[in-house]
Amino acid sequence: MFFASDNTAPVAPEVWAAMAAVNEVQTKSYGADPMMGALTLQMRHLFEAPTATTYLVPTGTAANALSLALQTPPWGSIFCHPQAHIEKDECGAPEFFTNGAKLVLVDGPHGKMTPQSLRRTIEASGLGGVHSVQRGLVSLTNVTESGTVYQLDEVKALTRVAKEFGLPCHMDGARFANALVATNAKAADMTWRAGIDILSFGGTKNGLMGVEAVVLFHPHQAWEFELRRKRAGHLMSKHRFMSAQMQAYLQDDLWLNLAKRANDSAADLVQAMGKLPYVTFDHPTDANIIFARWPRKFHQILHDAGAYYYLNDGETLMGGATLFWGRGLCARGRRQRRILIISGASLQVIEFLL
Repeated sequence: MFFASDNTAPVAPEVWAAMAAVNEVQTKSYGADPMMGALTLQMRHLFEAPTATTYLVPTGTAANALSLALQTPPWGSIFCHPQAHIEKDECGAPEFFTNGAKLVLVDGPHGKMTPQSLRRTIEASGLGGVHSVQRGLVSLTNVTESGTVYQLDEVKALTRVAKEFGLPCHMDGARFANALVATNAKAADMTWRAGIDILSFGGTKNGLMGVEAVVLFHPHQAWEFELRRKRAGHLMSKHRFMSAQMQAYLQDDLWLNLAKRANDSAADLVQAMGKLPYVTFDHPTDANIIFARWPRKFHQILHDAGAYYYLNDGETLMGGATLFWGRGLCARGRRQRRILIISGASLQVIEFLL
């Protein structure tokens, strides 16, 4: 019963088979492999964007940081939620890759920025002329780090505000598949049709071994991105292993099927947990991440039964067991907040024997 990050899940068998297949051949390196050419066409078809360009990188942090650097000058600001991954979990990579851009935080409930708070924050920035950080870019995360999902109208409302100020928009889609399944939206509708200029298209959290895509909806930026990726050390020589993963991921809607499996399982778990009088939830569970609280004594029972999940605060188990990774959350009273992340690639049936 392993409910820690979806990063811990095994690789989907279809993806593993695709990697084994390309291991039997030799082909061009550094992204010139024929699989990458085919993948570019797949992505253009998926996003209904015939001029979109796609580039692969090995990590989500690289995808985000390079995307932000492409859109934001060193003297610019990046407007994002306080719980955004680029703010909480990337060790200053956005600031480093942009050569100094400043993350400006925009509050909102359950991990979501609101149009009102975004407008207020943008209006209050860049007012000091040459002495101030200038307005740069808006970045939103879908699925959010609180496990909630922006609906299409919410994405459009945020990008509408950004465009009023002439700002480009980035979407951190580490769990993009889960967001699409949750909203029943098309990829194009969630991105460029909604005002998104650049997308970090996640795969590692949903069954890939280690590949993320950056999708550019403005092809004039493609060459600069290629240079930035190479300069950052994220252009892989044996690129075919990345291309093969992403191709298999998209084949026969594997990516959406895995995400649906994960979302549905999380919903089933929330429904079961909700019947227990001592369990409460901090955020709505829109996708595959659950933030829940229950009395500490039940934590030991679950641990003894073999359940593993992230603990966010204070002492862990009696006897000093090592549950960890905080996501910046704190205990209140005698209850503790837990994060359960269900992965479609390695779902296990849970029995709550409390």
